[in-house]
Amino acid sequence: MQFRTSQNSIGIGWMVVAGLNFVVVTAIVKHVGSGVPPAQAAFLRYVLGLVFLLPMIRPIRNAGLNRKLMILLSWRSAAHAGGVILWFYAMTKISMTEVTAMNYLMPVYVTIGAAAFLGEKLAYRRVLAVLAALVGAFMILRPGFREISPGHIAMLGTAVFFAVSFLLAKRLTDDLAAPVIVGMLSITVPIALIPLAAADWISPSWSQLFWLFLVAAFATAGHYTMTLAFHHAPVSTTQPAIFLQLVWAALLGFFVFGEAIEFWVLAGGTVIIASVCFIAWREAMPANRARRTLLDSD
Repeated sequence: MQFRTSQNSIGIGWMVVAGLNFVVVTAIVKHVGSGVPPAQAAFLRYVLGLVFLLPMIRPIRNAGLNRKLMILLSWRSAAHAGGVILWFYAMTKISMTEVTAMNYLMPVYVTIGAAAFLGEKLAYRRVLAVLAALVGAFMILRPGFREISPGHIAMLGTAVFFAVSFLLAKRLTDDLAAPVIVGMLSITVPIALIPLAAADWISPSWSQLFWLFLVAAFATAGHYTMTLAFHHAPVSTTQPAIFLQLVWAALLGFFVFGEAIEFWVLAGGTVIIASVCFIAWREAMPANRARRTLLDSD
């Protein structure tokens, strides 16, 4: 029991670090602003991040990718590219807190998509959690009480595209190792972004290239530390730590970018996070029951 508690603490610690990395990514993109068009910024972020692909080259070469897997990988890259473009665009239109809070809708969309397309059971408790998350989104947007900007619409689309990418990644894990899936995403997304980036290309400054390289570095570090968190502790244990990401985004937006801290955005984000944590807890229950049964049989 003490070992398990220690592992959970390590997992939560890594998730806190992952959240810090992702908040830094959001802040840097906010700093770059609209100086680089969203599609080009997304393209450069992935191209500059190819240096982090080197450890994954051998697993990719040995993966034996066939036509079916390449089609799935291509669809995933297209969905992820769409999400990245909309996310970069949203960062130039709405506050860091709103972007962070609305991005939490992605796991909710994943739950809906898994039930609709992967045949996973959607119990009534999860349905209630999904509805609660949608109420949280309504609290953030407050249609009729405030102006809904294109940035808000873009973030709704971002969560949908990223949910599709996640579901395809989940399908690909049946046939491919994680380094192959992550590495192929790093290769295929910039290819998918080339036409849109080229259509509105400007010559970036060295300063902009430097900041976008930092985006790639911190994003890679965020995904790596999040993987470490999941390795040490169940998803249901680490999920509550993502709430801190919303707090940090609000504080950073206020002190660095002069953004107002809105009660309804924080409240709606909290409702969404609570729903995501409940969904993660419900998904972990079968595995926990199986583990207890195995221990009892020993």
